[in-house]
Amino acid sequence: MRRKASSTKSLTESGRTEHVEQREFVSWFRKTYKAKIIAIPNGGQRNIVTAARLKAEGVTPGVPDLFVPEWLLWIEMKKKSGGAVSKSQIEWHNYLKSINQSVIVCKGCEDAQCQVENFFKEMEHEHV
Repeated sequence: MRRKASSTKSLTESGRTEHVEQREFVSWFRKTYKAKIIAIPNGGQRNIVTAARLKAEGVTPGVPDLFVPEWLLWIEMKKKSGGAVSKSQIEWHNYLKSINQSVIVCKGCEDAQCQVENFFKEMEHEHV
């Protein structure tokens, strides 16, 4: 007998999906900072026609999940436990760093909040 899927709210902390972690982080970011943040829709399951159309439009595997243009900050979100950075993500991270942009890899919403707060403090300190 199949069990009914749990709602997002009933998942344990360690079982939260990357989607939930990213959604909560983006909500927090938008309430906390004036800078704009955008999502890069590279992931997810798609049918072959949609995948081909998006690839032709420029969707590229490995590009980080989020971007803060004002800060030149790219954010790779992973779920709190179990998420791994892929080879194509590492290649993109290295490329972005080589053109003087910043990349952080975050394990869940709380880690993302902490890393962004630290990044913001360092950025503010450099501009003083």
